[in-house]
Amino acid sequence: MYKENIKQVETLIDNYFQGIFNGDVTKLESCFHKNVNIYGDINGADYLKSISEYLEGVKNRKSPKDLNESLKMKIIGIDIIGKIAMVKLHVPMLGYNYYDYLSLTKINNDWKIVNKLFNHVE
Repeated sequence: MYKENIKQVETLIDNYFQGIFNGDVTKLESCFHKNVNIYGDINGADYLKSISEYLEGVKNRKSPKDLNESLKMKIIGIDIIGKIAMVKLHVPMLGYNYYDYLSLTKINNDWKIVNKLFNHVE
């Protein structure tokens, strides 16, 4: 069961990366629970958005793919206990060096992101 959960979480994260990188809002939205909390720190400025505000921002910006960036996003770690998981990611893009901490929960046999914390590191 653990290996199956790891595979499912990796698939979710791959969809998350592809959604962000390609600006695919539909794919990206499928990764999140509708009540997700999204909080970040970008150069000392607080970033607090609802899922709809976050997706609108992704939709209205040029994607890393459109800007001819290469996809360098990667999973640093996955920790699963039962139906919850913590995932640490490195998400360099658009001139930022983001690190994401995602909290996931398995709901109706589907993993969903329920909390996203991120920070830009110089």
